[in-house]
Amino acid sequence: MLTVTFLGTSAARPTVERGVSSIALTRGGETLLLECGEGTQRQMMRYGVGFTFSEIFISHFHADHFLGVTGLVRTLGLQGREEPLRVYGPKGARRHLGRALQLGVERTSFDIEVREVEPGEVLGRDDYDLEVIGVDHGRHAVGFALREHERLGRFNPEMARELGVPEGPLWGRLHRGERVEWEEPGDPPIRRSASPADLVGAARPGRVVVYSGDTRPCEDVVAAAEGADLLIHEATFSEEEKERARETDHSTALEAGQVALASRVERLVLTHLSARYSAAPEVLLEEARRVFPETAVARDGMAIEIPFRDVE
Repeated sequence: MLTVTFLGTSAARPTVERGVSSIALTRGGETLLLECGEGTQRQMMRYGVGFTFSEIFISHFHADHFLGVTGLVRTLGLQGREEPLRVYGPKGARRHLGRALQLGVERTSFDIEVREVEPGEVLGRDDYDLEVIGVDHGRHAVGFALREHERLGRFNPEMARELGVPEGPLWGRLHRGERVEWEEPGDPPIRRSASPADLVGAARPGRVVVYSGDTRPCEDVVAAAEGADLLIHEATFSEEEKERARETDHSTALEAGQVALASRVERLVLTHLSARYSAAPEVLLEEARRVFPETAVARDGMAIEIPFRDVE
């Protein structure tokens, strides 16, 4: 299961309907937190995202993206957390996050590591990678892409039985790509063999979720999101305020739709909405759907499950 839960979807400041930036990615019991705006810890409790995560990823150091770190760390300490916490961010992370993590906290009960990352860096995991993406939002800002590794192709148990492959470890070895041999009763015993090419289908793609952070429409994001299952792209303004979007290094909803179209993604979700659209985001949705129909506007508490795309 890969689930994206939007904890805060407003830009710059919270509104009655929306908190500021924060997204939880939950995958196989592991949670990654993207951004930690003011009030994130409350949103995590409200929308059922547990505090068992071990990593936070900050795209840049505007207050609406990281100010909630202080309260979250304080709460984790009061709960008696012992597991270490890692916080990632672009250049300046040690300075900005270091200060925020020390506010109001005499001493934490767990270790906190702050790590600076840069575009192009890949944080490898057992069966997925976290890629740092270049964006166009001032000097030190990044986005992130979660890319699962390819999965093994489908194993054909009916064919395995027809070929006489004994069930058990040999099936597992075939599925992992090994040629196997076994003996059938006879006098003398008959040696048989089978190849993965006979029994295992093509490798199946992993899932890809791309988060733009704050940015102007950007070739780096287009390239990173190529064919992604989900693109989460900021849409701070409508086309009515496209000049304001340019001045502040943000995107309009129409521009976000154009990025999704160029990337050929499966789905687009708009977030980081200016307060003026907080209660009525329909204008943003309509703009993006002009060019990319598979668009939704995030709301606080919205959860999206990303299914596998299997290859037959």
